[in-house]
Amino acid sequence: MAEVFTLHEDPRSGNCYKIRLTAALLGLPLALRRYDIMAGETRTPEFLTGVNANGRIPVLQIGTGKTARYLPESNAACWYLAEGSALIPADRFARADMLRWMFFEQYNHEPNIATLRFWLHFIGEANLSEAQRAQIMPKRIAGQEALGLMDRHLETRDWFVGDGITLADIVLYAYTHVAEAGGFAIGDFTHISAWLHRVASIEGYQSMD
Repeated sequence: MAEVFTLHEDPRSGNCYKIRLTAALLGLPLALRRYDIMAGETRTPEFLTGVNANGRIPVLQIGTGKTARYLPESNAACWYLAEGSALIPADRFARADMLRWMFFEQYNHEPNIATLRFWLHFIGEANLSEAQRAQIMPKRIAGQEALGLMDRHLETRDWFVGDGITLADIVLYAYTHVAEAGGFAIGDFTHISAWLHRVASIEGYQSMD
């Protein structure tokens, strides 16, 4: 019997979108349970005790009822869905290289690009704390550096790893394609712009909204 998947998500989140896009490219049915993180819906006792004690989304639920298992962390959930598919390279080095880009996304890309999108597009600069406003420029600089590194990498290749789309592309695509909402001029990055078009042209592609 095929596994049953439910994604606990806020549809505005790029981390949630990674999982939806992975499932779509693999043709996997994915039920959605949506929460409003702005309203604190992932901080309720029900969520904390039944879904994720860390109070965060996304969470991939595998199965139903008392035997259901819950997998937090977006990149781990993408890996679970994609294991055994072409989205994870068969070659040992290529798999490690893919993980390298997935770690880069979480450590260099997402903390800057996704955070600025959330602060500026959803919260609003006027509503930020003094400490958050002080971090805008450092995060913008770090985000530009991450995008520049990606653009240089894509100068000589179509995909981040190997000759086809992998999880490396999916996880980096999620927040890169909406980076302008955080004040980043993606049009200035020629190779990233072409790559974004390639990802959006893949069979099975699903948009974020």
